[in-house]
Amino acid sequence: MGVKGKLIASVEVKCGGHLIHDIFHTNTHHISNISPNKVQKFDIDEGETIKVGSVVSWNYSDDGKDKICKQVIEAVDHEKKSITWKVIGGDLLELYNSFTIITSHDHQWTTWTFVYEKKTEETPEPLVLLAYALHVTKDVESHLLK
Repeated sequence: MGVKGKLIASVEVKCGGHLIHDIFHTNTHHISNISPNKVQKFDIDEGETIKVGSVVSWNYSDDGKDKICKQVIEAVDHEKKSITWKVIGGDLLELYNSFTIITSHDHQWTTWTFVYEKKTEETPEPLVLLAYALHVTKDVESHLLK
C-alpha cells in the first residue's frame, strides 16, 4: 500500500466560476482550442459529454512531455458546480496506484483537488500537474474574458 495524499489549490477567476464550470462540463472539447500548448486533444471514449459513467481521455503536455490521461466521470454536482474525474489509464498510473481529480467552481474561484495514492514513498507529490491545472484554468478564464 502506497502513501496517500491530497492537494488542494484554488485560483480566483474574474469571469466567474460558473462559466469555467460550463466549459469543463458542456464544452470540454473546446479546451484543446483554448489552451493548445497544454491540451492537444480531448475525446469522449464512452458515454456522452461529461455525465456520470462517461469515459474520457486527454492528450496533454505536462512539464514538456506529451502524456495521456483516461478518466471515468464519477460524479457531477450541478448545484456545487463540481465534477469528479477518476483516472483509469495513462501516464499518471505509472506513478500512482489511484488518482482522482475534483474540480469545483463558485462565484469567483475554481478549486482543484487531487486525491491520490503514490506507488512508493519516493514518488513526487503532483505539484507540477497541479500548477498545470491552474494554468489551464487561467487560459480558459482569458478566453472567456475576450
